[in-house]
Amino acid sequence: MPCEYLSLDAMEKWIIFGFILCHGILNSDATALNLWKLALQSSSCLALFRDEVFHIHKAAEDLFVNIRGYNKRINDIRECKEAAVSHAGSMHRERRKFLRSALKELATVLSDQPGLLGPKALFVFMALSFARDEIIWLLRHADNMPKKSADDFIDKHIAELIFYMEELRAHVRKYGPVMQRYYVQYLSGFDAVVLNELVQNLSVCPEDESIIMSSFVNTMTSLSVKQVEDGEVFDFRGMRLDWFRLQAYTSVSKASLSLADHRELGKMMNTIIFHTKMVDSLVEMLVETSDLSIFCFYSRAFEKMFQQCLELPSQSRYSIAFPLLCTHFMSCTHELCPEERHHIGDRSLSLCNMFLDEMAKQARNLITDICTEQCTLSDQLLPKHCAKTISQAVNKKSKKQTGKKGEPEREKPGVESMRKNRLVVTNLDKLHTALSELCFSINYVPNMVVWEHTFTPREYLTSHLEIRFTKSIVGMTMYNQATQEIAKPSELLTSVRAYMTVLQSIENYVQIDITRVFNNVLLQQTQHLDSHGEPTITSLYTNWYLETLLRQVSNGHIAYFPAMKAFVNLPTENELTFNAEEYSDISEMRALSELLGPYGMKFLSESLMWHISSQVAELKKLVVENVEVLTQMRTSFDKPDQMAALFKRLSSVDSVLKRMTIIGVILSFRSLAQEALRDVLSYHIPFLVSSIEDFKDHIPRETDMKVAMNVYELSSAAGLPCEIDPALVVALSSQKSGHCNNIHCLAKAINQIAAALFTIHKGSIEDRLKEFLALASSSLLKIGQETDKTTTRNRESVYLLLDMIVQESPFLTMDLLESCFPYVLLRNAYHAVYKQSVTSSA
Repeated sequence: MPCEYLSLDAMEKWIIFGFILCHGILNSDATALNLWKLALQSSSCLALFRDEVFHIHKAAEDLFVNIRGYNKRINDIRECKEAAVSHAGSMHRERRKFLRSALKELATVLSDQPGLLGPKALFVFMALSFARDEIIWLLRHADNMPKKSADDFIDKHIAELIFYMEELRAHVRKYGPVMQRYYVQYLSGFDAVVLNELVQNLSVCPEDESIIMSSFVNTMTSLSVKQVEDGEVFDFRGMRLDWFRLQAYTSVSKASLSLADHRELGKMMNTIIFHTKMVDSLVEMLVETSDLSIFCFYSRAFEKMFQQCLELPSQSRYSIAFPLLCTHFMSCTHELCPEERHHIGDRSLSLCNMFLDEMAKQARNLITDICTEQCTLSDQLLPKHCAKTISQAVNKKSKKQTGKKGEPEREKPGVESMRKNRLVVTNLDKLHTALSELCFSINYVPNMVVWEHTFTPREYLTSHLEIRFTKSIVGMTMYNQATQEIAKPSELLTSVRAYMTVLQSIENYVQIDITRVFNNVLLQQTQHLDSHGEPTITSLYTNWYLETLLRQVSNGHIAYFPAMKAFVNLPTENELTFNAEEYSDISEMRALSELLGPYGMKFLSESLMWHISSQVAELKKLVVENVEVLTQMRTSFDKPDQMAALFKRLSSVDSVLKRMTIIGVILSFRSLAQEALRDVLSYHIPFLVSSIEDFKDHIPRETDMKVAMNVYELSSAAGLPCEIDPALVVALSSQKSGHCNNIHCLAKAINQIAAALFTIHKGSIEDRLKEFLALASSSLLKIGQETDKTTTRNRESVYLLLDMIVQESPFLTMDLLESCFPYVLLRNAYHAVYKQSVTSSA
């Protein structure tokens, strides 16, 4: 009989159970006794059914103790048991060690020369069978053997053996047609000829046997390679059944043709039967020689092996073997027990999902550690760290002149890349090595099918990277709600870029689309909340700028400096915990625009406009309160005496100024943000920005306002300044029914509020602003004639404010201003304010 790839477990069962039942032969046949002892020394238990085991030494001893004259057999059993406990574990450990190297070599050769699968097929199935037996032996004995050496039953390299088994199985499945071509030619060109000669040389051949053997020859002779090329399905089950029938005919007593007398015929037929299986039963042969569905019933040990594999970096590259084993589980279902099919299927799915998820988590954690290291290295290159280097250089020069020793020189960024010895391994090296090993496993197969469900290992990694990248970006903001601290946008941008550089390098290990990860994560960060309902960097930075920076501006602790295009801290008793300039200068605002993108900056603008609309609502109440006086002033702007009297009747004038100043501050901040956004977009998409700018600059005056507003909205989204602010129009449309300070921001507030309100109420913006200019200039000229110090306080600054209003406005011109307000007053005002600032600074 063919026994090259016969299960060792099955052999031991036949020997143990056979001689327990026919124990008398052990006393008369030395060969039988030796077989019996070898089997008893190799194992301590045998599988009865799945995970149910049979403890052979105890059962045999309990049986023989009741039989007279079997004391010697009992002693043999005890000796074998001691030998099994002492040496079986180490013996099987060495077998597994040998099989690992043997299967690795075989898999390597076959991957390079798959044509060898034909002539070496028997060795492939023998290797699979031996490896399968050793794995099952370890699984069965790990919990069922008294251990003198526990290390022999903990194999941290078992994943490697399983992996090479899976690799050989994959080669057989992939190159099945190659094997078919080889064995079809073998059967028709060699086996048929040799069998025909053996049949011709038979001295006696009854008719029935002759018919069967002739059919064998005819079947093999009719085979051709063209059948393989045409994809024809082969089926030699009938031929194999005839061989069983022939064995039955020739094995009975008084048979005319005795198979025992024609051993060469039996060997040849067994070889032919193996060759037919290589043509039509490759999948069945794989199941017969390498099925490991038994793991389904050893879930705890299975999971423990997987964890040990992940803990050992050198073995993590083989971790994909565990989810691949889950594809075996359905092989253990029996057609006579359909009830368990769903149970086993669910277990295979849950284990496969758990293994792939754990592999992805492990890879994610390694990537996160690498990103942390890279962020630290990138942080060393930030400009804020160069101060120490410059200071040391200056001190070193001065110390050299005086002959004194300075402080030890600080290491410069980049020294970590200098290696004095090839054997020096950094933590980053270890992380990259572990990641490459694990990514090999994740990238090993594009997908796998378990119980009609398709699993894609790379997608597990992609989803985990998306989740971790999202949390990392938000975490790197270092936002502290209690202290209102947050990372500078430029520093966060540096960290995010370092993180993205590491993630992009993952494409060198695994075939995943990292751009998709960036798009999914970064686009979510431009919204108020992400897909999980968690706050994003857009919401965090929007809240911080509104509730912390701009609130301190309103409190008088921070001022806006137009020349610097930044907000700057003012000297106060209680120093602020942050430097406003470090969060609001042009470089920081550009970094913020890079992080938030157009969507995030639009959300920031909308939030700013909401605050403006609340201030306008309060201003409206003040206007209603003073409506009669204001109406009279509108018609009396050319009567200075009457205007002065009416002005004194106005109530809450300071409140109006304060609220308008707040609006101006907010609009000034928004102007910085819009300018930064325009710069960023001009760098990334210059052609698109120039096209939008062209649209905006060529809107005819007679264009319908709705059409114009659409163009303004597009322009505003690109950061371009507009004559009418669409965001402000939207914010104020809800209202339709119903010098160490920031007073210079009034100019922007007046212009943009006026443009928005008169757009909503469909008035002529230009006419209304001209009317405002006439009223304002008349009032200011009246102030020029006053002698009261209280009335004339900061008169020159107010003159300059009027000039700024005209300069900011797209609807007013300097010619118009000069027609109602002498320019000489403006020139004198500039001179007076400059002189005052020089005096105060001195």
